[in-house]
Formats: sequence, C-alpha cells, structure tokens
Amino acid sequence: QVQLVESGGGLVQPGGSLRLSCAASGSIFSIRTMGWYRQAPGNQRELVATITTGGTTNYADSVKGRFTISRDSSKDTVYLQMDSLKPEDTAVYYCNAVAWAVRGAWENYWGQGTQVTVSS
Repeated sequence: QVQLVESGGGLVQPGGSLRLSCAASGSIFSIRTMGWYRQAPGNQRELVATITTGGTTNYADSVKGRFTISRDSSKDTVYLQMDSLKPEDTAVYYCNAVAWAVRGAWENYWGQGTQVTVSS
C-alpha cells in the first residue's frame, strides 16, 4: 500500500507563512501527480495545487501568486509554501498522490490531513 504523511500545519497570523510537507512511502512503483487539496468546515474539498512528474504546476485561482508547490521526486515528497496567508485559507489540507503501486493500476491516495488556521 501507499502511505502519505503530511506535516507543517498550524496556527499563523494573517499575512504569515507556512510550509507543508508530504512524504509518500510504501510499495510504490511510480508517482505521476502529487498535490494539495483543502476542505473548510461546511465546504467541499477543493484543489489547491498540483505538480506533475515533469514539473508542470496547476493552482487554484484563489492561491495563485501566494502559494508555491514543489516536489522532490527522489524522496517522493511534495511541498506547499504558503505566503501571505488569509483567514479564508483556514482549512484541513490533504496531500494527494496518483501512484502505481502493488495493485497494478494508477490510483488516488490521500494523507490524513493537517490543519491550517489563519487567525489573529
């Protein structure tokens, strides 16, 4: 199986920064896309940013220019640098990976989530 472990969430004031990390482990043969999604109370889970094996990135309009996604493929790790944070960025952030593992198919895997709270 594939495990995704996130770290780096916490409480930060508006305008501050946080860096999230997510490391994938387990019986992984290949990872195609890695990314971050978030879910605020009462809302559906939404895309924040994704990055492909080749480094192509995609961002939600609400975070463009403030968040930066990066990836260390040698470590199967993805990062999310979040700057100029706003209260509306408050949510549980989930790591996602599209990976080929022992079951022999491309599948979606999710981390357990890490809380990000932006408040003064």
